[in-house]
Amino acid sequence: MPRSAPLPDDPVIEVRGLRMTYGSTEVLAGVDLTVAPGEVVCLLGPNGAGKTTTIEVLEGFRLRSGGDVRVLGVDPAEGGDDWRARVGVVLQSWRDHARWTPRRLLTQLGGYYEPYSTPQRPRPYPVEDLLETVGLTDAADRRIVTLSGGMRRRLDVAVGIIGRPDLLFLDEPTAGFDPQARRDFHDLVHRLSDLEGTSILLTTHDLAEAERLADRILILAGGRIVADGSADELTRRVAGSSEVRWSIGGERFVHATADPTPFVRRLFEQHGDAVADLEVHRASLEDTYIAMVGRQGAGAEAPRPLAGSVR
Repeated sequence: MPRSAPLPDDPVIEVRGLRMTYGSTEVLAGVDLTVAPGEVVCLLGPNGAGKTTTIEVLEGFRLRSGGDVRVLGVDPAEGGDDWRARVGVVLQSWRDHARWTPRRLLTQLGGYYEPYSTPQRPRPYPVEDLLETVGLTDAADRRIVTLSGGMRRRLDVAVGIIGRPDLLFLDEPTAGFDPQARRDFHDLVHRLSDLEGTSILLTTHDLAEAERLADRILILAGGRIVADGSADELTRRVAGSSEVRWSIGGERFVHATADPTPFVRRLFEQHGDAVADLEVHRASLEDTYIAMVGRQGAGAEAPRPLAGSVR
């Protein structure tokens, strides 16, 4: 029996028991994940964990071995042109049409989305606005082959969002970006999510970027999602405590506590101005990630995923 049309607050991505095997090798052993409308979710994992395979299944580019997958209410393996028009993909690099210019390429690609425009979501993104958004206005009429690596990466992003997608997949989106371009891109991601309601699933090896962009972080290891939560939730779950460091009269002290604020308050109540060199050290997302992946690699029982926060 066909599934009814998804409601506006239905998950944009809903995956249950996703499995993928290549010959006798099981890459995905039962992946469960959801992405809510307007949510930015980051998928982390070591090389070979199955991130790319998972993303390709969700994009409809790879057939799964088992499990149930719904993206925008449709099985990606059966998605038609109208479904694909709602999905944006930023690949590692756009290498075709080297003799074209960014303006010509985006104008050509934008034409494919016009039949799928709606009053709620007009398509395509106006080319001049898009060129300005990704910082390519000054290079709009240069041949693509002459663009720098950073400029070509900006063009990759523009190609991915020209159709004003409901759902955007970003694979290592800021690889090759300089610090200013990376900051501009982060602003763009927030704008797409906050103002246009675009749901975003991204992969990155930059943990600081994941912490800055993502509402929720998923960690994929051992063929399963072993952690699901905000950066703060995951850090608290793994670390369990913070370190408070201080000195009194030149003597150094260190104390571990699950709640540093009341501890620091009591410290000053007891010692007052004698407290010097005060530091509160919380575990970073990098600490958390290494601990969780290392635990999975050592064969420890996978931690139960946290309930994800939804905007």
